[in-house]
Amino acid sequence: MLLTTTIYVFLGVAALPFIYYLLVLYSSWRFFRRSSIEAATKSDFTPPASILKPVRGLDPEAYENFASFCNQDYPEYEVVFCLGDTDDPSLAVIEQLQRDFPGCAIRVLFRSGRSASNDKVAKLDQLVNEAHYEYLVINDSDVRVAPDYMRTVIAPLVRPAVGAVTCLYVSAEDKSVVDGIQTIGMISDLYAGILVARELDGVKFALGETIVTTRTRLAQFGGYRTLENRPADDLLVGRMIAEQGYEVELLPYAVMTVPDYSSMRDLFLKRLRWMVVMRYMRPWGHLGLIFTLGLPWSIAAIAVHPSVTVALSYLGTYFVLRIAMAWAIGIWGLKHSSLWKIMPLLPVWDAVAFAIWVASFLHNSIRWRGEYYYIRNGKLVLASGG
Repeated sequence: MLLTTTIYVFLGVAALPFIYYLLVLYSSWRFFRRSSIEAATKSDFTPPASILKPVRGLDPEAYENFASFCNQDYPEYEVVFCLGDTDDPSLAVIEQLQRDFPGCAIRVLFRSGRSASNDKVAKLDQLVNEAHYEYLVINDSDVRVAPDYMRTVIAPLVRPAVGAVTCLYVSAEDKSVVDGIQTIGMISDLYAGILVARELDGVKFALGETIVTTRTRLAQFGGYRTLENRPADDLLVGRMIAEQGYEVELLPYAVMTVPDYSSMRDLFLKRLRWMVVMRYMRPWGHLGLIFTLGLPWSIAAIAVHPSVTVALSYLGTYFVLRIAMAWAIGIWGLKHSSLWKIMPLLPVWDAVAFAIWVASFLHNSIRWRGEYYYIRNGKLVLASGG
């Protein structure tokens, strides 16, 4: 009798991810339905703005990425890059941009000699200090945008209650199976968690692919200099602006990114880095991710109570809800119509995601841009000796 009770309790626990999946569907419906109505309203709010881009090394298709910011349908803006030094290979690309887009204000800064664990954030601190305009559009070097990008992401700041704007992103093109696994994982997993977090607790984060704010809002929490030795600076910028009482607006608009990995191992290590950082920043939330992983729980339920009924119930519910989640976010919400082609990769991603989650508990350091770091008291510490 005790054994039977234990089995049924386990089966109940194994069904918890399905409740989470239903919450994802509800949160997605609320977000995209509301946002699509709001986004339909055009705005004439176009203050002069500075696009800030910290750069280190040469990303794939860097020229095309950078050039997309020089073709904006926006009245007055500048594009400011910050490099480590003059031997950075991206400098030649930026100089070509200056020749190809003489009508666009493009500037290049070189990082000061100040030491900081997070080189990207040190560059951002310098970019903010030397930007010509109050309104700032900050994004990573692998981002590519459409001509309406500036008008779209700056428009919400017309409301004084909004302190920052951020948005989602999709792959510019899935050229391989690994790219497809990354895309289906971002849409059905990462964005699912983001939309649930927004529904339950509001947006208290930002994504590095787009952070739009003002110099004043950054200065109110001390600016990037206060973050230059901390990981996940994009998340922290959103959190600190929200803590000042401002709204962080998450748009249904998506920019594009160009994959910077060439193998499954590269993708695994990149996502593992994110997960290790999250384990340190949100330990209980990271631990709770186990109850969002439907595939391992479904397999465990079948192992504990091997029967046709359990197999059909758990695996059937898992597949139906996971496909519904990917459709709601990727196809209905983000208009990623080609997502159907990579839907079969959903269980592959879920297996990889579970492996990454387990591995995140086995690592105490992260590798970023060729260097190894420990996270100590919320700060990045360079690992001596690699």
